[in-house]
Amino acid sequence: MLRLDGRWLQAAILGVLCAGGISLADDFRPPAVPLVTIDPYTSCWSTSSTLAGDWPRHWTGAVHAMCGMIRVDGKPLRFMGAAPEVPQAATQTGLDVQATQSVYRFSTVGVNLAVIFTTPLLLGDLDLLSRPAGYITFEVASADGKPHAVELYFDATAEWAVNQPKQQVVWRRAAVAGLEAMQVGSREQRTLATKGDNVRIDWGQFYIAVAAGTTKCVIAADKVAREAFASDLPAPTVDDVQMPRAANDRWPVLSARFDLGTVEGRPVRRHLIVAYDDDYAVEYFGTKLRAWWRRDPGMTAEKMLAAAEKDYDEVLRRCDAFDKQLAESAARSGSQEYVRLCRLAYRQAIAAHKLVAAPDGQPLFFSKENFSNGSIGTVDVTYPSAPLFLLYNPVLVKGMMEPIFHYSESGRWKKPFAAHDVGTYPLANGQTYPEDMPVEECGNMLILAAAVARAEGNADYARRHWQPLTEWAEYLRREGFDPGNQLCTDDFAGHLAHNANLSIKAILGLACYGRLAGMQGQKDTEREYLELAKGLATRWSEAAADGDHTSLTFDRKGTWSQKYNLVWDTVLQLNIFPPEIARREIAYYLTKQNDFGLPLDSRKSYTKSDWIIWTASMARSPEDFQTLIHPVYRFVNEGADRVPLSDWHETTNGKVVGFRARSVVGGYYMKVLADQWSAQPAAAIR
Repeated sequence: MLRLDGRWLQAAILGVLCAGGISLADDFRPPAVPLVTIDPYTSCWSTSSTLAGDWPRHWTGAVHAMCGMIRVDGKPLRFMGAAPEVPQAATQTGLDVQATQSVYRFSTVGVNLAVIFTTPLLLGDLDLLSRPAGYITFEVASADGKPHAVELYFDATAEWAVNQPKQQVVWRRAAVAGLEAMQVGSREQRTLATKGDNVRIDWGQFYIAVAAGTTKCVIAADKVAREAFASDLPAPTVDDVQMPRAANDRWPVLSARFDLGTVEGRPVRRHLIVAYDDDYAVEYFGTKLRAWWRRDPGMTAEKMLAAAEKDYDEVLRRCDAFDKQLAESAARSGSQEYVRLCRLAYRQAIAAHKLVAAPDGQPLFFSKENFSNGSIGTVDVTYPSAPLFLLYNPVLVKGMMEPIFHYSESGRWKKPFAAHDVGTYPLANGQTYPEDMPVEECGNMLILAAAVARAEGNADYARRHWQPLTEWAEYLRREGFDPGNQLCTDDFAGHLAHNANLSIKAILGLACYGRLAGMQGQKDTEREYLELAKGLATRWSEAAADGDHTSLTFDRKGTWSQKYNLVWDTVLQLNIFPPEIARREIAYYLTKQNDFGLPLDSRKSYTKSDWIIWTASMARSPEDFQTLIHPVYRFVNEGADRVPLSDWHETTNGKVVGFRARSVVGGYYMKVLADQWSAQPAAAIR
């Protein structure tokens, strides 16, 4: 199997991108395009400017090859992957990245081809969200009105089922009514034995399934299957039986060939299902948990595949409708550039999680710190990602918070502040990060609890966990206003004492505790904590004042930082800080921008794109919001690093500093959340 080097093509993608009634220019070039993005393990992207420019890759950069070819009137062309068997590629004419779908368009002599990758991550439907199946749809139409003989070819390699290509795999057919289904998995099946950051799954089974009678499916060596199609020879008649063998030993592939016959007039469509059954998904304090879709003991991969096929038409209809609705919501809050950022962030933010069923049957939604440290269930990853999930299903925010509450309430976590994480993915057995972030995580949990209450219109969830919330509020009361030499979520920047932005988080966390108390009828406690927060905000305004802006720390004048935590004061309608603080900060930030964004603070020129969008969401005018957003869009559209969205980049040259494919880009939705909540009655939080 040919492997291309890292020389990424820089040509802009052609075509007109149009959906949701929003016309987009033809110059958007995502750093990576989501193809099959289900969870942190089943996560495949195109990192080339054309789908045929390189092999698709896992977010870690490891090849997860898929090959696509078309033969028109006897002439073979390649449209996906870098297979040498067909050296000539179809001309890619367009790319449209929607929230749940990526649509590639190609032209050949006489025929147009669309290839649609759909991962139906609809947040309001937990069963569909958790179902580990995506669709690839092929649509072929005559471009010149004449009849053309057309065949299609697709394959995916056993690389999808191993951490390293040298690991041995085995394969077989799966019995699914109405489908031809093929599966491959590692020979050893060391379930939940591989943990960490830059790793891929090596247990469970990878599936390709196609409606019976529509195709010829075969499991074969890549060269055998591809050369047969390229040479217009029949597909192998039997599956390869030389197993087990390493995934990189003659590269076993699950392949499908579609004979479309003569294409003329109406477009011809075919589709297939790409799926992964991980058997057990997460270990939770010593108990192995299954994914949400497998919470019923009678559920099997075969039943899941059959359901995915049965639901195909309806799921695509729902995805089309959702994509349109999401684009319209983002357009009301910002520019076309903001729409594009939200669309690109959507699948990434969700697929950096795994939805599992807790021992008591409740949903747990575990994040993974991709290319950060591999932690699972990190509080200061939940916090920035929350706007997306608060918008579309706050149950998932509770699913992220619940492990931290359980950790504390079980007695396993004995400290008077919130834990940072619950382990290293996929083992959620207790914090593994070497240092605590006391003020950071306490503030995060209190603010998130108030945000859930705002989204649901009641404080029932906070009431269930009032004891740890009270303990954390007391910690902030003692230590939060002038934080010691602690880490915050921006831990890559190092320790920082007297952190003014972290102090804002503590003050708003105290206000949120007061608000939650009031929602439960504890009016004296509400009054006490809101007055405390307002008094601290007054002190903060004096301590952080630094001429026409506020300083990075209380003791270092001539410095500055993004005060992104302040956004919750208006989003939750707490009204703790004087409004002129945000106005002055925005005016100051507009003087500090570089070509690719606003630096995080005055210490370095790098930034966090999620925090920029939170900061921009405090702007009072659409013009100021767009001015702050545009450099982030430039980074996404022009940056040289071809990887899934990174949230940590250099503002001077657009280079990725670190992190990729993380859930925190759910924070890009802060402006949509702020606008929607400001337009809705908020009686429940008064």
